[in-house]
Amino acid sequence: MFAALTVQVMLSTRPEKAVGSDEIWDKATTALKDALGTKGWSYEVDEGGGAFYGPKIDIKIKDAIGRLWQCSTVQCDFNLPQRFGMEYVAADGSKEQPIMLHRAIFGSIERFFGVLIESTAGDFPFWLAPIQLRLLPVSDDFLPYCEAAVAKLAAAGIRAEVDQGGRSVGKQIKVANQVRVYLPPLRAPCS
Repeated sequence: MFAALTVQVMLSTRPEKAVGSDEIWDKATTALKDALGTKGWSYEVDEGGGAFYGPKIDIKIKDAIGRLWQCSTVQCDFNLPQRFGMEYVAADGSKEQPIMLHRAIFGSIERFFGVLIESTAGDFPFWLAPIQLRLLPVSDDFLPYCEAAVAKLAAAGIRAEVDQGGRSVGKQIKVANQVRVYLPPLRAPCS
């Protein structure tokens, strides 16, 4: 999805100080391993890196200078169901304590976008770019054509604009590259 980002998936296991029995930790850790296997994701094990209340899957992304940032997590929690006395009735009629799952899809949205902007140097993938297309008219005679094209592109869901700067085509291209416009096509006179 984000080719510029290096992603690392970690399965974080029981830390030294933790709540819950060995049996429940093993069961929850196996369930997370199975989930990773079902997705076909390769992962590393972070021995002892789980939360005190349960194991977790962490998805970390590497920033432009090589630091890893946790940006997504799925965590098992044995603590809160126990503290709140939560129970459910199992298929055999017995009362069981659930395991709560916490998930954060982006972790901190600010952290995720900070790493994304830094890693791509603002050169976003086409679908994410604020301006996806900039039309560069070779003269003012082509402004009406370009404006009509931008209206059609907008109707199709493309974020487009016309360079209105009155500059040479070379300077229009330079400006488009500096502001990271994904595709700067030219509109030249037809013969």
